[in-house]
Amino acid sequence: MSSYQDTRKLTRTISITSGKGGVGKSTIAANLALQIAQTGKRVLLLDGDFTMANLDIMFSVRTNDSVESVLLGAKELKDIIMNVHPGVDLIPGGSGIYSMSRMSVFQKRFLMDQIAKLEGVYDYLIIDTAPGIDEDVLYLNSSADEVSIVLTPDPASVLDAYALIKVLNSHYKEVRFSILTNLVKDEKESIRLFKAVSDMAEENLLIHMKYLGFIPYDLSLRHAVKQRKLISLASPKSASSLALARLSKNMTAVNETVQSTGGLKVFWQQILNVA
Repeated sequence: MSSYQDTRKLTRTISITSGKGGVGKSTIAANLALQIAQTGKRVLLLDGDFTMANLDIMFSVRTNDSVESVLLGAKELKDIIMNVHPGVDLIPGGSGIYSMSRMSVFQKRFLMDQIAKLEGVYDYLIIDTAPGIDEDVLYLNSSADEVSIVLTPDPASVLDAYALIKVLNSHYKEVRFSILTNLVKDEKESIRLFKAVSDMAEENLLIHMKYLGFIPYDLSLRHAVKQRKLISLASPKSASSLALARLSKNMTAVNETVQSTGGLKVFWQQILNVA
């Protein structure tokens, strides 16, 4: 490896995930990307929901292409990356995407060559995963530097989040978890939800969880989502937008103190199992 490569910054990879759907995960991922970009960082978003991708719509753009074209070797990665906001680029997801497990060695190597060209370009890669514990979701989470789990007051959200943590820990030895809450009344409720999961994790899995913060229930946010707008742009002074700004600050502060486990290339190597 050249000395130039040795001195290049490594991209921090953060997954935004959940045990169940409907917790506002994609909205949070998109708005966090905007908030982080506003601090002068360059952010790459990956729509990791390969069956119901929608991050492009949230930025009021639409693409007929996706990461599938790269996985199949039909296009280079640079050809499908979309600039969706100053400082924010998007790798669009797909629908019923070609299984990574069926890719040939040549296809995997081709993708790795494309990823290697991006190393040092971005400060952060934020992955919006699908909910649940499907294999693709587990691979995306286990390959990230930090797994950020979204909770809501719905009891099923707590139970399903713990199930996701348990599977990632038992099958992938994952221990880098942080928690953020959404749709809560106040910080008191947020901390109660955090403790419900963190206490179970510490007692049964011996895992210490990090608390990132909360997004309050906010009618402005609901209105923005219905209009397919990002609250950070539509209403930057709203309670939810200010909360997202605090979350992005907490998230980047946490990650500035931890070295990346290898950047974009290693992230994809782990997903594709490329030696």
